[in-house]
Amino acid sequence: MGIFGSRKTRQVDPAAALPGRPEKMPVAGRHAVLGSPLEPPYPEGTEVAEFGLGCFWGAEKAFWQVPGVVSTSVGYEGGYTPNPSYEEVCTGLTGHAETVRVLFDPGKVSYADLLKVFWESHDPTQGMRQGNDIGTQYRSVIFYRNDEQREVAEKSAESYGKALAAAGYGPITTDIAPAGEFYFAEDYHQQYLHKVPNGYCPDHGTGVSCPVGILPA
Repeated sequence: MGIFGSRKTRQVDPAAALPGRPEKMPVAGRHAVLGSPLEPPYPEGTEVAEFGLGCFWGAEKAFWQVPGVVSTSVGYEGGYTPNPSYEEVCTGLTGHAETVRVLFDPGKVSYADLLKVFWESHDPTQGMRQGNDIGTQYRSVIFYRNDEQREVAEKSAESYGKALAAAGYGPITTDIAPAGEFYFAEDYHQQYLHKVPNGYCPDHGTGVSCPVGILPA
């Protein structure tokens, strides 16, 4: 999925970003695996978490398999171009990261548990890439939706950073940023590895376990 070039490893200036369009991407009514809604309104009592961790195909599958996750979807977040297409995001001129939206029941799975999946499913030390996928769209990022998520994410990053350092890895390059507009990706990207079981699914995890429940004070 990667398109190479050094320009793509630098975040685009907002003034140079592609203009996009006002029309939103059509979204399927139901999750292809879980049968739950992709778009709001979401079931009462659920919460949303959003993560960028490289190619969103394999990342989405990692989350939809977690007990307590109600729904997942993929899209583009953290950039400047409204309603971008996948092809536009691949140019590096929209500023977006490939992002997984996770709808979860906090009574069954905690945000800290989702962060464990996030950290262990990719290498958060690689900057604007994951393996051979190179570009700003593949950067590691946590989009927090409230102060509680921000605090848990920051403590989790500190804790996992120590675990990575002990294993010989460099510093974490993950951004922890407030959530912005989440633009749904095209329908063929949604639950891609269910629709295409043998599709592209690299594992960029470090093999370093992320501690949960033992976070810095």
